[in-house]
Amino acid sequence: MLRLAAASLAGTAIEFYDFFVYGTAAALVLGPLFFPTFSPVAGTLAAFGTFGVGFVARPLGSILFGHFGDRRGRRPVLVASLLLTGASTVAVGCVPSYGSIGVAAPVLLLVLRFLQGFGLGGEWGGAVLLTAEHAPAGRRGLWSSFPQAGPAVGFLLANGVMLALSATLTDAQFARWGWRVPFWVAGVLALGGLWLRSSLAESPRFLEIDDHARVPLAEVVRGHWRLVLLTAGALSVGYAIFYAVTTWSLAYGTERLGVSRTVMLACIMAAVLVKGSLTPLVALLSDRYGRRPLCLLGCAGAALWMFPMVALLATGAPLLMILGFLGALLAFVTMFAVLGAYLPELYEPRVRCTGAAVGYNLGGVLGGALTPIVATALAEHSGRVPWGVGAYLTGVALFSLGCFALLPETRPVEVVAVEPVAG
Repeated sequence: MLRLAAASLAGTAIEFYDFFVYGTAAALVLGPLFFPTFSPVAGTLAAFGTFGVGFVARPLGSILFGHFGDRRGRRPVLVASLLLTGASTVAVGCVPSYGSIGVAAPVLLLVLRFLQGFGLGGEWGGAVLLTAEHAPAGRRGLWSSFPQAGPAVGFLLANGVMLALSATLTDAQFARWGWRVPFWVAGVLALGGLWLRSSLAESPRFLEIDDHARVPLAEVVRGHWRLVLLTAGALSVGYAIFYAVTTWSLAYGTERLGVSRTVMLACIMAAVLVKGSLTPLVALLSDRYGRRPLCLLGCAGAALWMFPMVALLATGAPLLMILGFLGALLAFVTMFAVLGAYLPELYEPRVRCTGAAVGYNLGGVLGGALTPIVATALAEHSGRVPWGVGAYLTGVALFSLGCFALLPETRPVEVVAVEPVAG
């Protein structure tokens, strides 16, 4: 289990590195480089628009990769998704700017971002299911938290590289070529991930299935549509919080508050580091006290903390900003640390790869794709403290709280379908 969990963590870290490095670049440099004819705010919005395309592609990727995951196995999905995401990320680092090839530059950026998201749509389901279906029932929450910690590791890697470049290069050097280096690094990481995953065994639960679903998506839509919609709505707050902290606040702090790029990156990374380190502990609590109670607690905490978070951000003081980010990400991890066990437990094995991945990635469209765009637009018409952003995030938290309240508890049952929420 330790070797399997470590390989799953490394794989998700690499793929989310690819995804997050784009978000950081969108907040810092992509607007003026690829949308130079726009105003600064409009350029940032356009860059965040290409960022959002990755989230739109993720459910589509989860449908395709989920189909093969339910039909052919979880393991092949991990290899294919890693190859696609890694190749498209390296290609982003090679796209010429608008000044070199004109409108073709943002078009290429859009296509590659779509492919990034498409590949990542298959990553989460394969990695989490391979771990969850190997794990013993009484410790499924703990072991399934390893791939859930991968996004934090990927974020720290992506922003660590960005921070090192930002601290050592001039603004002109960073804008000219420095921002491309983290995208090229993705190629090396992808090769390492492929090596790690080459020795993984197929899920025993998948091998036990005698009658595989012919068209998994059709079965999910027909028998579990309500469950998919509830999970998507429930997870939207987690995405909204994470990308408000890691993407929107980075642009807001550097552009509106005048905080240096290096300071903003360091503040965000400090909060994410604490969040990532607490993931296994929170997941272990879910094995003892249940998945749903922790999700409800995290949602309630998020609803209470969004206004304080934006107020602390608006001070521009590093320690206060870290406090604001940390409170938000503690609410986030209370929910998302348990999802590696919770979502698979909600679906029957024959459609689990499709159902869990589609619900998870639809939540990304609702929360992750829209939040940087909506928050940037709301902050533009606010004073120094962007209260509108706080109101928006609080509303998302309350909406997700209602969705989680309608989902059942699953712990400590074996990984089987939960019928009360089936369509």
